[in-house]
Amino acid sequence: MALRPADELAAEPSSLDPIEVASRDEIAALQLQRLRWSLNHAYANVPHYKKAFDAARVHPDDVKDLSDLANFPFTEKDHLRQNYPFGMFAVPRQQVVRIHASSGTTGKPTVVGYTAGDIDIWADCVARSMRASGVRPGDIVHVAYGYGLFTGGLGAHYGAEKLGCTVIPVSGGMTARQVQLIADFEPRAIMVTPSYLLNILDEMAAQGIDPHDTALEIGIFGAEPWTNEMRQQIEARGGLHAVDIYGLSEIIGPGVANECIETKDGLHIWEDHFYPEVIDPETGKVLPDGELGELVFTSLTKEAFPIVRYRTRDLTRLLPGTARSMRRMEKITGRTDDMLIVRGVNLFPTQIEEIIVQIPDLSPHYQLELYKDGNLDAVRVHCEIAADSTKEAGDEAARTLVDRIKATIGIAVKPVVHEPGQVTRSEGKAKRVVDNR
Repeated sequence: MALRPADELAAEPSSLDPIEVASRDEIAALQLQRLRWSLNHAYANVPHYKKAFDAARVHPDDVKDLSDLANFPFTEKDHLRQNYPFGMFAVPRQQVVRIHASSGTTGKPTVVGYTAGDIDIWADCVARSMRASGVRPGDIVHVAYGYGLFTGGLGAHYGAEKLGCTVIPVSGGMTARQVQLIADFEPRAIMVTPSYLLNILDEMAAQGIDPHDTALEIGIFGAEPWTNEMRQQIEARGGLHAVDIYGLSEIIGPGVANECIETKDGLHIWEDHFYPEVIDPETGKVLPDGELGELVFTSLTKEAFPIVRYRTRDLTRLLPGTARSMRRMEKITGRTDDMLIVRGVNLFPTQIEEIIVQIPDLSPHYQLELYKDGNLDAVRVHCEIAADSTKEAGDEAARTLVDRIKATIGIAVKPVVHEPGQVTRSEGKAKRVVDNR
C-alpha cells in the first residue's frame, strides 16, 4: 500500500480545540490563571508543598506573572518516594479513582493518583495527541504499550476511545500474535515503543509478511528516547508515518506533548495543562527558549496529584509553535541520569544509535555494556549484522562503527557483532545499557 503524504493526514482546522490555535497572549493568560489555582491547591492540600514553599519563603499569592514560578522549589523523584504511597495526594483517597506507579527498580516506586476529572483531562490530551498524529474517529488502533501500573497502555487506550476509535488492547509481548492481529484486524495506527516496533517488524519478516502490505499507516511511539535516524529507518522499513508522543507518569502519563504529522519538527506541548521550563541541570537557572537543558513541568489542572516544577531529567529545548500555537519541545535526545561518563567523556546511548542506524549492514538493535579494562571504564557495543548481510560485511561494519564513534564522540569502544536476533529484545522500554563494572 502506497503511503499517503503526511500533509494529507493533517487534522482539519475545524477539528482542533480552539486553544490549540489561540494567540500566545490567550495561552499565557489561561496558564497564569490555572497556575495560581494549581499552586494554591498544592499548598493547601499537600503537606510536602506547604513545607517546601514555606522553607523557600514563597506563597502562591506571590505569583503575578508566569516568570514568578522560577522562585518556587523543584520537585524531585526522591520527594515522591519519601511520601510513598499517598502522601502527595491533594484530595481524599476516596476521590482517587485510579493509581499508577513506576516499576520501583531503583527504590520505592513513585505513586500517582487520578480523580475522575483527571482521567477525563488525560484522555482529552491523548486524544488531542492522536489527532495531531493523523488518527481519526473510527480508526482501528492497535495498543501494544504495556497495561497495568505503567501509564502507557491505559493512557493510550482511554485517549483512543475518547477520540472515537476502535481499540485493540493487545499490551506488550506475544509478538507473533501481535503480527497476526495486525494482519487480521487491519489497524490503521499502532501505539508502541519504537524498540518493540522493531521486534514486530522482525517477526513480520520471519512470517514472510511485508509491512507495506498491512493496513498500518501511523505509528505513535514513546516511552523511550529515539532518534530521527531511527524514525527514517522505521518509516522506510515499516511503510508508516512515525510520530513521537511524550509523557511521564509523574506529570500525567502519555499525552503531555506530541508531534504533528504534517511537520514532525518537535513535540507540541499541551501548554493549557502543563507549564514547561528548561533549566540548567547544574545550577537550576531557567534558560531562555532555544537553549538546551533539563525539562521541568508544573501541572495546571490536575486535582489528585498536582506537581510543581518537577525535574524530568529529560534533555531538550523549547521552540516556537509551528503547526499549533503552543510551544514545541525538541525531540528528547537523552536524560541527565542516562548520561554515561567513560574516561571523562559524556556519552548518551542515543548518540550510539544515531551512528548504528546509518550503517546499512547493521540492524538497529543494540545494547551498551560497561565493563572494567584493568582500572579503566570501557564500553562494548553489542549490535547485529543485518539479516541480508554477510559476515564479511558485518566485520567491515564493525570497523566503521568504531571509527565513527571515535570521530564523533571521542571514545574507543569494542564492537561485538552478533548474528541476527541475538541482541536482547524488549517487549516494552528497551534496556540500552548493562553495567558490569
